[in-house]
Parts: sequence; C-alpha cells; structure tokens
Amino acid sequence: MRVGITSVAAAALGDLVFLDLPEVGATITAGETCGEVESTKTVSELYPPVSGTVTAVNTEAVDDPALVTSDPYGSGWLFEVQPTAAGNLLTAAEYAQKSEA
Repeated sequence: MRVGITSVAAAALGDLVFLDLPEVGATITAGETCGEVESTKTVSELYPPVSGTVTAVNTEAVDDPALVTSDPYGSGWLFEVQPTAAGNLLTAAEYAQKSEA
C-alpha cells in the first residue's frame, strides 16, 4: 500500500522543502507520528492510515519534495507499507465533506 498526502493537504502546505520519512523495515502504527513534511509555511507531522512495516521509501520525492505537491497521487507518494491493521479510514466522499468544512 502506498502512502502519501492528499491534493487538499498539498495545496494547504504550499511548497515542500524537506521530507523526513520512516526507514524501510520500520514498524509504523496507524494514527501515530511516523515522519514530517516541511514546507516554506510550516512543519507537519505524518500520521499513517494503517499499521505495518515500511517496505519502500520514495527517494525521488526525498530528493525533490516538490513532486509531492505537483503530483500527490502519482510520483509524489511518500512510502509503501505492508499493512497489518487499518486505522480510521475515510471514503473519498467522507474526506471530501471534511475538506470542504
């Protein structure tokens, strides 16, 4: 499973300048901080939607964080996880309602 940020979050963050992502082999827990993204505006913590083991990190995005804001659903993914449990996930419609509020 690939993990990234939504286009709504990418737009709110602005230009990303640094990514601090979990290492391959790290165990992450849904809803607990596993890294950070830093923009010209702020630093935001990353909260994974699932628990599991990190199997890959997008080194291209680490080298060029602008990929995350320019293509969050494509080449801007952050890391991959072999999930063991899901957190509190939203459907696309539920997320759209929350992001409009």
